[in-house]
Amino acid sequence: MPKDVILTLEGLEGLKAELEELSTAKRREVAERIKEAREFGDISENSEYDDAKNEQAMLETRILQIEEQIRSARVISADDVSTDVVGVGVTVSVKFDDGKAQKFTIVGSAESKPPEKLSNESPIGKALMGKKKGDEVTVVLPTGKTRSLKITKIDLGL
Repeated sequence: MPKDVILTLEGLEGLKAELEELSTAKRREVAERIKEAREFGDISENSEYDDAKNEQAMLETRILQIEEQIRSARVISADDVSTDVVGVGVTVSVKFDDGKAQKFTIVGSAESKPPEKLSNESPIGKALMGKKKGDEVTVVLPTGKTRSLKITKIDLGL
């Protein structure tokens, strides 16, 4: 059973646009590369043909991934989001233990773009989920370092 893909409306539209681009223009471009590579002769020793076929395989895999993400998408709207606690769809302002301030918008993993859009499954995103303004959180980063941060503000991120 595929897991729900949490997306904002903006994230869903972005996936649909990427799918459209890959399914049309990019497919034609790769098909043209394969056609040109075939014209070079023997395909058994043709690196251009092999490269084009590999690109085609990666393209088709990405198209299937996007189609699955769209099929299993759970779209978060502004009506679903509360600014009482950190959750998907909010922008949270934090102050790190070194005094540095930063803002993160919490999104689903399919549309994360660190450092401004953090996945709810990332170490910092996971640590912030469900916390309130004023809460202090300790996060173990992938590097093994521990960072402390305090939530200073929670706004609607959508």
